[in-house]
Amino acid sequence: MIRALPLCALLTLAAPALALDPMTGPEFDAYVTGRTLMYGTGGDPYGGEDYLPGRKVRWSFLDGRCLEGRWYENAEAGSICFVYSDNPAPVCWTFYETPGGLTAYLDGDAGQVLYETGVADKPLFCLGPEVGV
Repeated sequence: MIRALPLCALLTLAAPALALDPMTGPEFDAYVTGRTLMYGTGGDPYGGEDYLPGRKVRWSFLDGRCLEGRWYENAEAGSICFVYSDNPAPVCWTFYETPGGLTAYLDGDAGQVLYETGVADKPLFCLGPEVGV
């Protein structure tokens, strides 16, 4: 079993290279809507995202701060793009469904890879808006 774990992890990360096509918008929508997915990178937790109806999202680096946003498909590039409340510039990822869950490659930086580490049983914990005196 111990020998199977590294091989299984390797196959999960290699699966996108073997996949014929990245996920389309409708495939991504069907997979994520109504779920809270947790993501990791390089063996470490990275963040989580609530996928809400109407292609709306809520992202957090799991620090209590959340960013509201939306996603859309860039069919020409084969990617899923996100726009968040703190920045109007889209951030686009190419998603693949693998046996271990989603794997995403940042468009323009193939070295930046996120992978699904689990599904939360409740939405992200978000603190209220920052207020000052």
